[in-house]
Amino acid sequence: MSRTMHLSLRPGERVYINGAVLRVDRKVSIELLNEATFLLEGHVLQAEEATTPLRQLYFAAQTMLIDPARAEPARALYASLQDGILEATRDARVHERLRAARGHVEAGRLFEVLKLIRALYPVEAALMASSEGAAASPSAPIPPAVLPEPRPKRPVGARKEV
Repeated sequence: MSRTMHLSLRPGERVYINGAVLRVDRKVSIELLNEATFLLEGHVLQAEEATTPLRQLYFAAQTMLIDPARAEPARALYASLQDGILEATRDARVHERLRAARGHVEAGRLFEVLKLIRALYPVEAALMASSEGAAASPSAPIPPAVLPEPRPKRPVGARKEV
């Protein structure tokens, strides 16, 4: 038994359905009556935004979902990135969710994979923040797959605290 899915889109918004990109010109509600893979524009990560290991993993999974013609190379990249992340961290939450994600990849449930990875973004940010603190100590190496994001610049006129 299939269940229907209701999508509400704003003017100019895009949705990716079974590899096709649709853009609506006005507010619209769409009802998917059968099984379909889709991704709303708000969940699409651009290549230049894939700046951390988990975001790169997300981008590979997203490519499998929205570009079926490139699914196999993206699947190989996904497996390689996932293995590297699992080797680079001992965090139980990361291991648990990425192992669950691997099962979803194998089952073709890529939307579930994306949800699991997005849920790990705060964990990754915390790991990176702790790596930055450890980097100040010369005896604590930073794991190779966990690189800190660039720090935001101070506003002009802001005082540096000492």
